[in-house]
Amino acid sequence: MNAGNPLSPTERDQLAAGGKTRAQMLRAIAEHPTLVAAEFNRAFVLMQYFGYLRRNPNDPPDSDYTGYDFWLTKLNQFNGNFQSAEMVKAFISSTEYRQRFGP
Repeated sequence: MNAGNPLSPTERDQLAAGGKTRAQMLRAIAEHPTLVAAEFNRAFVLMQYFGYLRRNPNDPPDSDYTGYDFWLTKLNQFNGNFQSAEMVKAFISSTEYRQRFGP
């Protein structure tokens, strides 16, 4: 796993000295607010692709991640507020969604 460095050196030292198992340490890192904040928006946009469009962000009709990057940038501009960014509305009213899944 490559989480970057979500813990400060002090937090890392305290966690290492705490006598926790590897699993407990991994969970503490995975649930750390810094890591959660850094990954939430990326995971949310990816979930939109999987859930609404039922495809990977680089599958046809896309050939790269420009659409994913667009939505991630938009979500970041709204500080992760998907309602204000109208993320769900945009996905279900998109031409791709309507052509593939309904009226």
